[in-house]
Amino acid sequence: MAIEPDELNQSGRELAAMLKHLRKQAGLSGVRLAARCNMSQSKISRIESNKCHPSLLDVEQLLRGLKASPAVSAEVMAIARITQTEWQDGRGLRRKGLDKKQFQLAGLEASSTTFRYFLLSMVTGLLATPEYARASLAQAPPEQQAKAVAMKLDRQRVLFERSKQFTFILTEQAVRYPLIPPAELAIQIDRLASFTRQPNIRLGIIPMGVHFTSGALNTFTIYDETLATGELDLGAIVFRDSRDVQDLIRRFTSYESYALFGEQAREHLAAWAEHCRR
Repeated sequence: MAIEPDELNQSGRELAAMLKHLRKQAGLSGVRLAARCNMSQSKISRIESNKCHPSLLDVEQLLRGLKASPAVSAEVMAIARITQTEWQDGRGLRRKGLDKKQFQLAGLEASSTTFRYFLLSMVTGLLATPEYARASLAQAPPEQQAKAVAMKLDRQRVLFERSKQFTFILTEQAVRYPLIPPAELAIQIDRLASFTRQPNIRLGIIPMGVHFTSGALNTFTIYDETLATGELDLGAIVFRDSRDVQDLIRRFTSYESYALFGEQAREHLAAWAEHCRR
């Protein structure tokens, strides 16, 4: 099913309204429905007023309590699944200020302990040199650039928290993407190689020529096993549905099997950096 950004913004309100309508149609008070579903009445009230996003299990419980027909249940569950996905429009984020995005990422990094990054086309900000970070924000409004770069670089401190585990998988295209001049890119590649020696970081690379058995690849990040983001040039999609997150974890595990780690990764990175210097 295709999901448009407008649907993502409206789906929470739609779901709340539909559940409230079904409860009234069934002639049930919030208290009686709560008793049927083994759920607090206050939670049902928050769901119906769109003040909290119910999990798919919550919605399934409510539909059973309401004795909804299979057709109605299927329709409601389709909307509930959309509410587990959020579209972050790039233009909107720039209007609000790039610092808002950096605050959001810092919050995710503070509250998570296991991170998986699949980087298809560019180096992520956590691994970037100052020159690379500045170049990655070159299209941003000038008045926002300096602050956003500083915040992006400040976030890198999380990499040195040994209680957190990071796995980065980069394609050769991402490593060698010519965002900055060759001499600066060589330094960026050297930085990647240095991270391969850090105990809480696994950094792998997938060289050109590897034959994938799967279809199109996408850049994505997984935080613990509860949330994932997929990145596009125009914005990002946030996945909260556990089925989507688990699917991305399975994909990530598959990509790991193609990646080179440790000394093998360092040999390739050193060769690519040397090519830049020549």
